[in-house]
Amino acid sequence: MFTGIVEEVGVVLAAERQGAVLRVRIGAPQLSAGLPEGGSVAVSGCCLTAVAVAEGAFDCELTEETLSRTAFESRLTPGRHLNLERPLRADGRFDGHIVQGHVDAVGRIRSLVRNDRAADLVVECPPGLERYLVEKGSVTVDGISLTIAGLGPGFFAAAIIPYTLDHTSLSHARPADPVNLEADVIAKYVERLLAPGRAGLNVS
Repeated sequence: MFTGIVEEVGVVLAAERQGAVLRVRIGAPQLSAGLPEGGSVAVSGCCLTAVAVAEGAFDCELTEETLSRTAFESRLTPGRHLNLERPLRADGRFDGHIVQGHVDAVGRIRSLVRNDRAADLVVECPPGLERYLVEKGSVTVDGISLTIAGLGPGFFAAAIIPYTLDHTSLSHARPADPVNLEADVIAKYVERLLAPGRAGLNVS
């Protein structure tokens, strides 16, 4: 489990196709120092396994399943910035919100308007994700835990404080960029629990 609090912004050092797998090396001097081989790491909101750890970097392998369900296909090129977070320790302080590292959908940045050092972010999201979003609720955008400030047809908005803008990949983001989205898992469980009751209702 993760929290959506980014530990470090890593940089793609290399990406190489190895059969059906894309192997990616990510430079992350701080995070890799405490990352064991075989350990999990959230890479821009997607839970991946560190298959190798070297000084200042680690490698991940992505299958076609992962690539088809995320925004990585066009983004894992050398020089691209990625948000990184290790799993929450059992004795750690819980910040952000519950993040599984399971990407629900790919969204797209509609606008990112900087106001002095802060910014207003608007993200387009697919219809299947809208029902899980509520104003003042949580959503994960490229692994960043954000509070929804507003909702509209096919989009949501968030206010980005200067610290978040400076310490995540949003400082490099541009309109039309694809982003990994994960809705709050609590909303999914509530929907599942209520489904039998709704199915049994007779609406005249």
